[in-house]
Amino acid sequence: MQQAAPPRDQLDELVAVTDRMRAAIERVVTGRTELVRTTLAVLLAEGHLLLEDVPGVGKTTLAKALARTIDCSVGRIQFTPDLLPSDLTGVNIYRAQTNEFEFRPGPVFAHVVIGDEINRASPKTQSALLECMQEAQATVDGRTYRLPRPFFVVATQNPVEMEGTYPLPEAQRDRFMARLTVGYPSIESELDMLDLQESADPLAQLQAVTDAAQIGRLIDISRRLYAAPAVKRYVVDLVTATRHDNGLRLGASPRAAIQLLRAAKGVAAMAGRDHVLPDDVQGLAPAVLAHRLLPSTESRLAGRSTEAIVSDLVAAVPVPATAGDGAARRAFG
Repeated sequence: MQQAAPPRDQLDELVAVTDRMRAAIERVVTGRTELVRTTLAVLLAEGHLLLEDVPGVGKTTLAKALARTIDCSVGRIQFTPDLLPSDLTGVNIYRAQTNEFEFRPGPVFAHVVIGDEINRASPKTQSALLECMQEAQATVDGRTYRLPRPFFVVATQNPVEMEGTYPLPEAQRDRFMARLTVGYPSIESELDMLDLQESADPLAQLQAVTDAAQIGRLIDISRRLYAAPAVKRYVVDLVTATRHDNGLRLGASPRAAIQLLRAAKGVAAMAGRDHVLPDDVQGLAPAVLAHRLLPSTESRLAGRSTEAIVSDLVAAVPVPATAGDGAARRAFG
């Protein structure tokens, strides 16, 4: 059942906090406004983010900058081939003084977890994150431990140097709400970057503008945004279209539809709206859907990416006429 829309003062609080976070992050990651906006939308949607790009473009810097804007616990994991699942989740240590085992939590027991080069770890270690990302809990030696809220995983991977890497399986990729590429900055942004970092590190000067408790409240506010039935049908139509496209041999899962709607609510909330528009869904569709899809052999041979296929589907699937701003406003009287 649809909840009542959040009151105006709560939306104003969300917009003010996310604006401060965005401004702080963009002092470090210059010229990436859309990237930062989508990252914050995934945070508000209580999802997880996969950053995929070549080395040196700012993937880890973005993750660190986000973590520093929040006064919360941060865990950092450098994935390597010899990393064990217990290195992520933690271990039980025997204490001779008390004749008992004591649980020592791993780096996943943090509000923001930064996983660097996740595809360098073995599949066994990668799979240790599955329960954490989906259930917000970790099981060690048969005992389950809850993870803190919010719990946000930002993982990076390099798609170029594939020697010695283990590609993420479909089940693991499906746990990430969105996959983003950082890309190279514009000439002006790169010049600004040189000026900012010529004699100092702006990341070291970054101050927290919010805390974990407030982020938890903002997540709850974002969840309560209104999505008209026509908007939900539009989300389902997009996801269904991926399952019938000849250029794909695996379409998007029902989880993809849920996460696309939640991410769209995050974008709408940051815009100060109490309802979701089809434009919110369209803008996020490639980032939320493309990494979950498997292209057909013909698409791979033609060099057609899953992002391009999703973009074509967004252009082809009709937008419902009743899903606009007016319908959402009438729903709230």
